[in-house]
Amino acid sequence: MGLFSLLWACAVAAGAAVGFGMDPDLQIDIITELDLVNTTLGVTQVSGLHNASKAFLFQDIEREIHAAPHVSEKLIQLFRNKSEFTFLATLQQKASTSGVILSIRELEHSYFELESSGLRDEIRYHYRFNGKSRTEVFPYRLADGQWHKIAVSLSASHLLLHVDCNRIYERIIDPPETNLTPESNLWLGQRNRKHGFFKGVIQDVKVIFIPNGYITQCPNLNRTCPTCSDFLSLVQGIMDLQELLAKMTAKLNYAETRLSQLEDCHCEKTCQVNGLIYRDKDSWVEDDHCRNCTCKSGVVECRRMSCPPLDCPPDALPVHVESQCCKICKAKCIYGGKVLAEGQRVLSKSCRECRNGVLVKVTEACPPLNCSEKDHVLPENQCCSVCRGHNFCAEGHRCGENSECKNWNTKATCECKNGYLSVQGDSAYCEDIDECAAKMHYCHANTVCVNLPGSYRCDCVMGYVRVDDFSCTAFCEEGCRYGGTCVAPNKCVCPSGFTGSQCEKDIDECALKTHTCWNDSACVNLAGGFDCLCPSGPSCTGDCPHEGGFKRNGQVWTLREDRCSVCSCKDGRIFCRRTACDCKNPSADLFCCPECDTRVTSQCLDQTGHKLYHSGDNWTYSCQQCRCLEGEVDCWPLLCPNLNCEYTAISDGECCPHCVNDPCLADNITYDIRKTCLDGYGITRLSGAVWTMVGSPCTTCKCKNGNVCCSVDLECLNNN
Repeated sequence: MGLFSLLWACAVAAGAAVGFGMDPDLQIDIITELDLVNTTLGVTQVSGLHNASKAFLFQDIEREIHAAPHVSEKLIQLFRNKSEFTFLATLQQKASTSGVILSIRELEHSYFELESSGLRDEIRYHYRFNGKSRTEVFPYRLADGQWHKIAVSLSASHLLLHVDCNRIYERIIDPPETNLTPESNLWLGQRNRKHGFFKGVIQDVKVIFIPNGYITQCPNLNRTCPTCSDFLSLVQGIMDLQELLAKMTAKLNYAETRLSQLEDCHCEKTCQVNGLIYRDKDSWVEDDHCRNCTCKSGVVECRRMSCPPLDCPPDALPVHVESQCCKICKAKCIYGGKVLAEGQRVLSKSCRECRNGVLVKVTEACPPLNCSEKDHVLPENQCCSVCRGHNFCAEGHRCGENSECKNWNTKATCECKNGYLSVQGDSAYCEDIDECAAKMHYCHANTVCVNLPGSYRCDCVMGYVRVDDFSCTAFCEEGCRYGGTCVAPNKCVCPSGFTGSQCEKDIDECALKTHTCWNDSACVNLAGGFDCLCPSGPSCTGDCPHEGGFKRNGQVWTLREDRCSVCSCKDGRIFCRRTACDCKNPSADLFCCPECDTRVTSQCLDQTGHKLYHSGDNWTYSCQQCRCLEGEVDCWPLLCPNLNCEYTAISDGECCPHCVNDPCLADNITYDIRKTCLDGYGITRLSGAVWTMVGSPCTTCKCKNGNVCCSVDLECLNNN
C-alpha cells in the first residue's frame, strides 16, 4: 500500500468518524447488542451523563452480563486479523472500588480486558501475546465517583489511553492477539460469573475498528496519520518485495550461469522495424517525421522532435502540413469575417477550401454516413458531416510529446498533460511547469522542493526524516528521555525537572532558585526534586503548607480523599502512612483494615473456585499478586526487577524475565528497522523480516536487529 493511499484511507476514516457518520460494519455497540433494557438481575437503567443514549447502574450483587452466541460470533469476525481498534466507554465508578469494565476472554485467557482498581488507583489492560498473558498498568484514579470518558486505542504495538479527552498515556507494547477463538465471549461489568464485579454506572460502550477511533468520542482532538499499523503495513510490503527480489535474484543467477559460455562470443544486437533491419547505434526518422529513433543494443528508443514556437506575420497562421512534423506559417483566408487557416473549409452554396491564402472550390463528394440524420454533425471548418461521436484524433490530429489529443463534438484539440503549460498559447506544444520556482507545490517546512518533468518532489533537509510525501520532522539520533520532545535535529525540549541534550540530567532547583522553600527553610537538592529543611531562625515555625492552608507543627489528620491514610506535620514537612489496624478494636474501620473483616460475605474464592480466602488475604496466581477485600478479588502484575541488559527472555514456569546475551534467545525484543541483515542471496533484510534459508526449505531465518537467527522445523524434516 502506497503512502498516499494510506493518507487517503486515514483521511476517509477520520472523515467517517467525525463528519460523515460511522460505518456500522466497523463498530459494535455493546449495550445495544447485550439488550440491557430487558436485563433485570443486577442492572438498572438510570440517568446518564447525557440523554443521547441509555445508561445502566451495575449493582453490587451477583450477575451474568455476557454476550449471546450470535453477538460473540459478530465480535470474533470484527476482531479477526485486525491490528487497529478502539474501546470507548463513559462511566461513573463508585469511589474506591475495583471492577472490570469489559472483558473478552476464553476461560482464564483474556484477549482484551480493561479493569479499574480503586484500591490501588490503577487502570489495567490485560491481553495476550504469543500465547502468554500480558498486563499494562496505568496509575490513574478512575474510581472517584465522578463521570469519566475513557478510550483505549490499539494500533499494532502502539497503545493510547485517553481519559476525559486528555491523552494520559502512550506506550509501545507487545502486539496483542486479535484472532479470537470460537469459544471467546464478551462480559460487561465483570470478568466472569464470580469475579471482577464493576460497581457504578456505564454508558456508551463501543468497540470501533478504524484508525484513531478515540476521535469519535472527542472530535476536537488532534490526530496523526498514518498510524503505527499503517506503518507496519508499509514495512510488511517492503519485506514482501524483498522476498520477491530474493527469488528473482536466484533466477537471474541461474540464467547468468546458463549464459556464461557465451561471454567470449560477440553478437551484435540489431533492431527490426517495419521489415527493416537497423544495426546497433543506427538512427532514423519515423514515417510520421515526428520522432527520432535509435537502435541501442537491440532496443528501439524514440524521442519526439521538439518544435520551436512560430512567430507568423499578420497575414499567416501556423498550421500542420503533410510530411512535416512541426507547424509552418501559411497564408490565411477571410470569408464573411471568418478567418480560415490553410486546409480549412467553409460551406456556403458550395464547399471552398483555403489554399495559399485563396478560397478554392472543392468538388469532391461527401462519403456516405452509417447513422441516422439526427446524429449527423458538421465539424468545424469542414464541409462534410460526420456521425456523432466521430474520432477526430484518429484523423491525424498532431499533438506534441507533452500534450494529448482530446475529442470534442465537432473537432479535436490538444491539451497539455498535468504538470505542463502551453508554449505561447499553443497547447500542441507544452513545456514543464517548475512548481518549485512558481510556488505551486505543497512542500512543508523542513523540506526542499525538487522539480521533476511534469511533477515535483519534497526532499527532507539534513537532520530531518520523512513523515509523508510533503513533510518531514526532526530526528534526534539518541532520542529524548523522560518524556522530552525532539523539536530540531538532535535537539530536545525537556519536561520540567530535566535538562541535557537528551533530557538525561536532576535539574538543581536550589541553585536555579526555582524551589518553593519558604521562610527560613533551606533548599536541599535531591535526585529529580528537592527538599526543604528548617534548622533554625525566627520564621522556622515548623508549620506545613497544605491544600491552600497550614497544618501546625505536630498536627495529625486524615486525608479527605483517602480515609485510610494518616498524615502529620513535623518541622515543615508532611509525612503520611496507612492507618494501623487493631482487629481487637470493635470499631476498627473494615474498609481500611480488611484483615479484621471476619464476615462470610467478605470471603473470596480464588480464580480456580476451589480455595477460600478471608478479607485482607493475599496470594499469587498466574504471575499476579491477588488480594481479597470485602468479598472482591483484586489482582495486579508481580513487580519484576529492572534489568540493565539489551535482550531478555522469560523461561517456562517463571514470571519475570532474565538477561540473555544471544538475541536469538530473546522473546521480548523491539525491532529497529535500521539494523539490517544479509540473507544467503546477499539481499538486505529489515529487522523483523522472515525468510527461508537458501538450499534448506525446512530452515526459517529471522533478522533480529542485525543478527540472523535460524531454526529448523522438525515436522518439515520428517515430511521431506
